Amino acid sequence: MASPITIICLVLIILSNTVPGECGFLPLAPALYVFGDSIVDNGNNNYLITLAKANYRPYGYNFDQSRPTGRFTNGKTVADFIAEYLRLPYPPPYKSLLIKENSVKGYNYASGSCGILPKTGSLQGHCLSLDEQIILFAEMLTTILAPNLHHQLSQHLAESIFLFVVGNNDYLDTYSDSDSDSSESYDPHQFAQSLIQSLSEKLQKLYELGGRKVMVSDIGPLGCVPSVIRRSKTNGTCDENLNKRVIIFNNQLASMLKNLTFTLKGSHFVFIQSHSIIYDTILNPTNYGLSDSKSSCCETGAEVAGTATCIIGLPPCPYPNSHFFWDEVHPTEAVYSMSASRIINGSSPFFPMNLEQLLQA
Repeated sequence: MASPITIICLVLIILSNTVPGECGFLPLAPALYVFGDSIVDNGNNNYLITLAKANYRPYGYNFDQSRPTGRFTNGKTVADFIAEYLRLPYPPPYKSLLIKENSVKGYNYASGSCGILPKTGSLQGHCLSLDEQIILFAEMLTTILAPNLHHQLSQHLAESIFLFVVGNNDYLDTYSDSDSDSSESYDPHQFAQSLIQSLSEKLQKLYELGGRKVMVSDIGPLGCVPSVIRRSKTNGTCDENLNKRVIIFNNQLASMLKNLTFTLKGSHFVFIQSHSIIYDTILNPTNYGLSDSKSSCCETGAEVAGTATCIIGLPPCPYPNSHFFWDEVHPTEAVYSMSASRIINGSSPFFPMNLEQLLQA
């Protein structure tokens, strides 16, 4: 007869479609390290002085016990789904170290409103720029991983998965406004190149620190985000001018990652190309099991105060995961689930491999 632990594990596997590490199944990778912005932030901004927070209801409406954790969505993020697939715990937000035990299975450094450029997000308050995130990762190597892993540290880093979702706010906050300094100082190609150069330097720094398996997402069709449409002059349609600017960045990103993989020995920099799929999902939501891709599920006060985040305490729409957008910027858990599935075992569009293949590289 099966033991109670075995029965519990089987139930968990059936219900969540994951294989918990506590049930005796080995993780598929030593750790998952997450970098980026609010798309993957799971609570770092809770510990920062910033207006960009999601630690209140209705955020987390579909998460464990409807608990707001700092995730800018109704449930799990794409990083959470990837962690489940890897049979790893959700990487804890690094800024929560004061209240959490040290871990050698990964951390999340992402910070809502921040981006590649140090100044991005500064109007909201303090967030962790990508520079700061890399510095915190280096600090963690010295204070946590090295004392715990010793001679196994290099192998741990080489086999771990590094996920980057960043650049959205550099366009939304810094370059989507035609009156901004960056918009006046750079043409679209120059601005994209400045971001690519900065990101490349940070990825090379990660390589120097030991990271080898790195997945970097492109930027989605930001011109179709409700908050952008609301303040644009497109009569309720996507701002294709902003979308074109983003595509210029994405094309340069693909070339940069390919070059890094070619020049940095033993590295694998995977390009996650999601722009076209997300764009099609927004234009044709019913093809993807969604009913609404234009309005946010939660009340945001957009018409009155121009805010893009949920109003504290107000109930969301009845069926959040039938919507593409949770608030005026961020997708719902349903969209993140679809995105994670493509990242894990999708046949396209990736360069040069999906996550399943990366684990074997």
